Amino acid sequence: MMTNFTHINAQGEANMVDVSAKQDTVREARAEAYVTMSAQTLNMIISGQHHKGDVFATARIAGIQAAKRTWELIPLCHPLLLSKVEVNLEALPETNQVRIESLCKLTGKTGVEMEALTAVSVAALTIYDMCKAVQKDIVINNVRLLEKMGGKSGHFVAME
Repeated sequence: MMTNFTHINAQGEANMVDVSAKQDTVREARAEAYVTMSAQTLNMIISGQHHKGDVFATARIAGIQAAKRTWELIPLCHPLLLSKVEVNLEALPETNQVRIESLCKLTGKTGVEMEALTAVSVAALTIYDMCKAVQKDIVINNVRLLEKMGGKSGHFVAME
């Protein structure tokens, strides 16, 4: 079922959606991203030998901060009072990747999908930034929404 874009008004102009009449509901979203690098770079991160410090801790904090500031980064997003932001990073040595997953939650009038996606994106960019001195061809890929709950559109789970 195709619906209209919610951020385009009748004149075809971008606008912020009016959510004032919506009911507050619990809303939650999870997103993921992958960062692919050389085995040497990943080993440097895992072993704690990276000269800039704890890459995962820095990326985690960056992702949390980014979720909280999504409304400043993405035009037309509402500022949200997030009740939970979680960013988890997992080293996958068999594929020379880091998997990043975020969880954002609140009770409010609008969803938190953009916050979850922003969290994993900025965490991935932070890994790149911290590691670019040792490897320039790091790849960030498969940024996607995994799940969202709450609101009028209901429950969404991504296909595996």
